[in-house]
Amino acid sequence: MTHWFNMILATLVALLPIANPFSTAAVFLGITSDNTEQERRTQAIRACTYMFIILVSFLIAGTMIMEFFGISIPGLRIAGGMMIVLIALGMLRPAEEKKIDEEEKQEAKEKPDVSFTPLAMPSLSGPGAIAVTIGLATETEQWIDYGAIAIGLAAVTLICLGALLASTKVVKFMGTNGMNAMTRIMGFLLLCVGVQFIVNGVIGIVVEETFLERLLEMYHRAAANVG
Repeated sequence: MTHWFNMILATLVALLPIANPFSTAAVFLGITSDNTEQERRTQAIRACTYMFIILVSFLIAGTMIMEFFGISIPGLRIAGGMMIVLIALGMLRPAEEKKIDEEEKQEAKEKPDVSFTPLAMPSLSGPGAIAVTIGLATETEQWIDYGAIAIGLAAVTLICLGALLASTKVVKFMGTNGMNAMTRIMGFLLLCVGVQFIVNGVIGIVVEETFLERLLEMYHRAAANVG
């Protein structure tokens, strides 16, 4: 039971910073400024529904994707960790963080439906969130762990939905400085997650039987040459 709860908590800690619902709330408010409150609510619900479907799909299909492309679990953890670290470093410098430019914002505002893009993809469930989800799937020990991760995904989705629905109040309450501070805090948490992914990946490579065999073989060759 403790392990199951830890999986839910790990999903929350890993995904919430990368989804960054507070920053997305500001983007959402900007691209739906011409919408009515009911239209904005509909867009938010659709975006979070798409987000959950996308992440659960990669949670389920992640292992098959890895097998198809011949990607090892340690390799995925290291690659995913590097991607997460890069995103986290950008969040730690919010003034330099890439934002939707005016042309992209205008294009989004003219779209009748912005729920899938740019909200669900890439804002809430972009490549980083997908990498984290697949990475979490590699940490599972039994099938019930997938259920724990799915619950964690649902919790993150509900938090994102709440932030989008209350976007006007959230942005007004936090202000620019508050948003930047929250982004930095989430960036730091995300940096820790990314580094841990890389550490787990490196440990996974080091403890592999083939790696140890090659290391011993290299040692014996070196010893023979010295002798």
